[in-house]
Amino acid sequence: MITCGPALSFMRCLLRRKIITLDSLEDSKLCRCLSTVDLIALGVGSTLGAGVYVLAGEVAKADSGPSIVVSFLIAALASVMAGLCYAEFGARVPKTGSAYLYTYVTVGELWAFITGWNLILSYVIGTSSVARAWSGTFDELLGKQIGYFFRTYFRMNYSGLAEYPDFFAVCLILLLAGLLSFGVKESAWVNKVFTAINILVLLFVMISGFVKGDMNNWKKTEEYLINYTVYIGNLSSSENVTSAFGVGGFMPYGFTGTLAGAATCFYAFIGFDCIATTGEEVKNPQKAIPIGIVTSLLVCFMAYFGVSAALTLMMPYYLIDEKSPLPVAFEYVGWGPAKYVVAVGSLCALSTSLLGSIFPMPRVIYAMAKDGLLFKCLAQVNPKTKTPLVATLSSGAVAALMAFLFDLKALVDMMSIGTLLAYSLVAACVLILRYQPSLNYEQPKYSTEKEALAGSERESMASESQASMLQGHSFSLLTLINPSSLPTEQSATMVSFLVGLLAVVVCGLSILITYGIDFLANLELWSIGLLAALAAVLAIVIFAIWRQPQSQQKVAFMVPFLPLLPSFSILVNVYLMVQLSGETWARFSIWMALGFLIYFAYGIRHSTEGRPRDDDEDSLDDHPGDDISCLGKSATPEKNLLRGPNENKNSSESACFITSERTSEC
Repeated sequence: MITCGPALSFMRCLLRRKIITLDSLEDSKLCRCLSTVDLIALGVGSTLGAGVYVLAGEVAKADSGPSIVVSFLIAALASVMAGLCYAEFGARVPKTGSAYLYTYVTVGELWAFITGWNLILSYVIGTSSVARAWSGTFDELLGKQIGYFFRTYFRMNYSGLAEYPDFFAVCLILLLAGLLSFGVKESAWVNKVFTAINILVLLFVMISGFVKGDMNNWKKTEEYLINYTVYIGNLSSSENVTSAFGVGGFMPYGFTGTLAGAATCFYAFIGFDCIATTGEEVKNPQKAIPIGIVTSLLVCFMAYFGVSAALTLMMPYYLIDEKSPLPVAFEYVGWGPAKYVVAVGSLCALSTSLLGSIFPMPRVIYAMAKDGLLFKCLAQVNPKTKTPLVATLSSGAVAALMAFLFDLKALVDMMSIGTLLAYSLVAACVLILRYQPSLNYEQPKYSTEKEALAGSERESMASESQASMLQGHSFSLLTLINPSSLPTEQSATMVSFLVGLLAVVVCGLSILITYGIDFLANLELWSIGLLAALAAVLAIVIFAIWRQPQSQQKVAFMVPFLPLLPSFSILVNVYLMVQLSGETWARFSIWMALGFLIYFAYGIRHSTEGRPRDDDEDSLDDHPGDDISCLGKSATPEKNLLRGPNENKNSSESACFITSERTSEC
């Protein structure tokens, strides 16, 4: 028995990383029945929600004008960066858990819990808000009769609560939760039907826009806009009058307006990460998950691009109705009845978006409960349907309660924190992972290649031993700029430190650009100097990471342009997080306080990574006093069967993700 100081033991518990065994990659209690097409439909349905029917109008009128197509292009490129990072982890670790699992195997348990806890928040609020939006849209089609009835007889006059309880949204959430409980295959079939209808409606919108569109709507002159401003303002003269709608042309608000529109459009591509939660329910996940993520983002970009182009061609951007742009646009071109087609598409889009929010929520909860970080009862799987039944029904009930009682407008921004934090951590994990030593193995496909994997591990021992010979060198500036050709523990530790430094610099840069924009605009010397210093440090850090040796191990999909692409993804996500209001961060801190209470009271003591493997239970029964906990005791690691007996460092284990035994860090 090895003892250590309580403080050191406690820190090791917070930073212990999840070890994924060969058997755990193969074995799953969930039903492996989804195809690549199912994943694409799930990603498209979740991402291409009702926003495509509303967001294009809001951004075009307020920020971008016709250049909204460029805004969507920029936003799509930024989203693809995050998507590619998810795709690589999906190829490496085809298990349920999404960003929670990816963080757990790379940077440790505490960060994993923070990520998973925030994902749960995002999915709960997303499910509740989309359900209320579905209810409101359906009520609009019925002439607002449902809302009038409930406002009359069930009105709630309390701060923070909704105007009236939304029974329709509750029924909708419980219906979908019940559908998911029956089986993932049935849910995927329903999702494909609604997604197909949504795509057909959007194709109709695009074709209609190009048929009835007018290129002159992209060429309005500033003089014309000034005259229109005079007309709507009932002004007597156009002298000294500036246009209220920009300078005209393709970019009426300039390139800054296009960038502002891109920041808003970025949120339209959130949702693809639900694909990453299907690792244990999809056939051949190492290929299907990367293909599903990249293809769904491509389809969504084409849809947003086409709809926004059609909308701004059908009517001038300054006449677009922000709340219902497409119905008004069809009225403008004389195709009034087409608004009913748009209404059907909008309901289908809301349905798939709702399913895309409620589908990953119980799977993240299931993964955390299975790892012991949440209550074990939430990890129960129905033996007939092979779905996480308790997690599905309990999360659906919580989302239904929120939709029933609360005004969610003030909480919607909290969704963004969880999602953007997950994107940032996954990008950082890719950076750390790719520079780890001992990655010379073939990631297993299922049982057909398990034996081949073990052989690959044995063959790689020669290169691993070469790497270990290089680990004795002390650190110097020369080794940072001109390191060895093979990754070592020293180079891996350096990359981890540099990634942490990169995060700090990115936070400083984002805060300066957000809150010091006026000082920068006035060219104040201190702000310009600070901006230049932060940018220089950022460039040096990225260069230093680039100089470190990468692992030569290959998987089905790998992020290109390392380390630039993940670094820029972190910058975009952190910048968008800094844009959120102080009230949003205050509410977020309350949610995190509740999460930490659960983790430190329950999760840290019941984590499966703090226990020996099930294979070793017999030996533990013979020594019941050899308990592994975070109170100062540690298990004695056994010999690793896949690697050399001297190579049992946790960093190597987490880098490979694969080992034949689990050891405790505390």
